[in-house]
Amino acid sequence: MSSQNTSITHKPNTPYVVLIATTAALGGFLFGFDTAVVNGAVVALSKAFNISSWLTGLAVSLALLGSALGAFYSGPLADRFGRVKVMVVASGLFVISGIGSGFAFNTWDFIGWRFLGGVAIGAASVIAPAYIAEVAPAHLRGRLGSLQQLAIVVGIFIALLSDYFIAVAAGSAASAFWFGIPGWRWMFLTEVPPAVLYGIGALMIPESPRYLVAQHRESEATAILGKILGGDVRAKVAEIRQTVMREHKAKLSDLLGRSGRLLPIVWVGIGLSVFQQLVGINVIFYYSSVLWRAVGFSEKNSLTITAITGVVNIVTTFVAIAFVDKFGRKPLLLLGSIGMTITLGTLATTFGGAHLDAAGNPTLNGTAGIVALLAANIYVFCYGFSWGPVVWVLLGEMFNNKIRAAALAVAAAVQWIANFAVSTTFPPLLKYFGLGTAYGIYTLAAAISIFFVAFFIRETKGKELEQM
Repeated sequence: MSSQNTSITHKPNTPYVVLIATTAALGGFLFGFDTAVVNGAVVALSKAFNISSWLTGLAVSLALLGSALGAFYSGPLADRFGRVKVMVVASGLFVISGIGSGFAFNTWDFIGWRFLGGVAIGAASVIAPAYIAEVAPAHLRGRLGSLQQLAIVVGIFIALLSDYFIAVAAGSAASAFWFGIPGWRWMFLTEVPPAVLYGIGALMIPESPRYLVAQHRESEATAILGKILGGDVRAKVAEIRQTVMREHKAKLSDLLGRSGRLLPIVWVGIGLSVFQQLVGINVIFYYSSVLWRAVGFSEKNSLTITAITGVVNIVTTFVAIAFVDKFGRKPLLLLGSIGMTITLGTLATTFGGAHLDAAGNPTLNGTAGIVALLAANIYVFCYGFSWGPVVWVLLGEMFNNKIRAAALAVAAAVQWIANFAVSTTFPPLLKYFGLGTAYGIYTLAAAISIFFVAFFIRETKGKELEQM
C-alpha cells in the first residue's frame, strides 16, 4: 500500500493529535517566553550591574549560544533516549534557569543561568517540530507544525505582557516589587510555573511512533499509530520501518554526500535558519522597548507598543495556520520576503532620516513616528504568516526519516548562532551607526531571501514524511 493510499484510508483522531501536538508545542511557548522576557528587563539589568552596551548585548544573547548547543545535541539525544525524555529534561532546565536568573548576583552569574536556559530553548526548538511532524497525518502536518510558532509567539506575548504589568505595578523594572525584590528579577521568575507545566505535560503524551519503530518497539508504535490514524496501521508501520531501519541510526556523518560535503538539502535547511534570523525579527522582540525609548517614547509607552506588536504576531500566526496547507510553504515564504523587504526598507529610511536630540539620540515626531509604528507592525505581520511558522514546518518535514534528527539539529544550531550574531551586534550598531544602518542590513537580508526561496525551496505540502 502506498503512503498516499494510507492517508486516504485512515480516519485520523484529530482531537487527540491536536492535544498531543499542543502539549509538545508548550516547549515552543517556553522558547518564546524565555527569549522575550529579557526585553522589559534589559535596561534595568544593565543599570543594576552597571554594564556597557557590548556587555548588555552579551547578557541578552549569550543564552543563544546555549540554544545552539542544546539544538545541536538534542537531536542525537532524542534518537537515543526518545523525544519525550528530552522534553522532560528541557522543562527542568527551564525551571532552574528561571530561578537562577531571577536571583543572579552579577552579570556573569546571570549569563550562566541564561546560558542554561538557552540549552533548554535549543532542545525545545528541535524536539517540538520533529515530534509534531512525526505524529501528524500529512494533511494536517502544516497546520499542526505551525502550532510550534503559535506557541512561540504566545510565549513572547505573555512574557511582554508580564513585563509590562510588573513594570507598571512596581513603578519601573528597576523598582522593588513583591517582597522588596526588583521588578526585573520577577520577570524571570514568572517562567517557572509554565516550565513545570511543560514537564508534567510531556510525561503524559505518547512517544513518537517513528522513534519506537527505530527502537524495535513496533507493538507500541502500532498501538499509538492506531490511536492517531485509526483502522489497520500495519502497512504504515512497515512503511516507517523501511525508511528508519537503515544499517545504522542517524548521525552527523549521514549529512555528508559521497564527496564528503554536506548534502544540498542540509544547506537549504541552514539557509532557511540563517535568513529567518538575518531579517532582524528578534531585534523587535529582544530590544523593542530599548528601540522605542531610543526614539523618544517613555518606558510605559515602549512596553505598551511592544505588547501590541506581540498581539499582531499572534494574529498573523493564525493566518499561517489557516493557509499553510492550502497555499503551500513556498508561496507564503515569497510573500513574506517581499513584504519584509518593503517594510524594513521603510524603517531604515525613517530611522536614518530622524532628527537627533542634544544627546545624539534619534527622535521621531508626528508623521515619522506613525510611519515607523505602522511599518514595524506590518513587518511583524509579514514575518508572522511566513518565515516565523513556515521555517519550523519545513525544518520538521523536509528531511527524510534517516537524517531528520541530525539535520534538524544542525539547522537549528545554526539558527541560534545567527540569532546570537544579530542580537549581539544590535546594541553597538544602535550606538555607533544608528538605527538606519541596522535596519538597512536587515532589509538587504530580506531582499536576498526572495531569491533564496525562488531558487532553492521545494514545496512539501501534502507529502508523507516517508516520501521526503
